Amino acid sequence: MSETSEPRKPPIKLPNGFTFVPEMGTKAFTLHGHTGFLGMEYRAHGEDWMELALPWREDLVGVEETGVLASGPIISLLDNATSIAVWVRQGVFTPQVTLDLRIDYVRAATPGKTIIARAECYQVRRSMAFVRGIAHDGDANDPVAHTAGIFMLVGGQEWSRT
Repeated sequence: MSETSEPRKPPIKLPNGFTFVPEMGTKAFTLHGHTGFLGMEYRAHGEDWMELALPWREDLVGVEETGVLASGPIISLLDNATSIAVWVRQGVFTPQVTLDLRIDYVRAATPGKTIIARAECYQVRRSMAFVRGIAHDGDANDPVAHTAGIFMLVGGQEWSRT
């Protein structure tokens, strides 16, 4: 580390079972790591859904001539929104792993527009949570992408073999 650079903040570590407050928790997660770099922002939530935003930035464009955001940041946005929707539904932070996340692109995002991801956790079973969502750039009836996925819930010792 050079003398002019600031020391890095340590990542936030939440204990398993920590009560998850969506506004505060999401804001904390979006300040660090990959989500922080991309600039994801908390928008809204309900009992089983989460909404995140990804403001358009030139350095996130996939093809310079078009101005359309690359697919990677949109995939990350949907992955984070669906993951956080699981915590919102459960009301607690628990470790989880993206087991399957399918993204269907419907159209290219409009250059210069913020992408909104709205994700819902519609079912939680013993070791899995099922999610779905959309990404749009201003009109939820004209989505950029649809997603459906499954998260493996990794809680305590019950997931490991001795």
